[in-house]
Amino acid sequence: MDEVLTIEEIEARFAPDWVLIGEPQTDELLGLRAGKVLFHSPDQDEVCRKAMEYPPGRYALRFLGTLLEDVVLVL
Repeated sequence: MDEVLTIEEIEARFAPDWVLIGEPQTDELLGLRAGKVLFHSPDQDEVCRKAMEYPPGRYALRFLGTLLEDVVLVL
């Protein structure tokens, strides 16, 4: 996928998957605004494995589903 999409367009097309985004465009607080969807899947591990195939660079990984109440994300 070569087109740059806004985060709203990405969410509308790919929810509830995990999405690997190339060439991410961010705001001054590094909030994701737009980018190119490189890969998507409901399986986080599959997306992470796919990310390793790309050369080092700037990418974003975003989950577009709903988190369960008892889930905690550790960064």
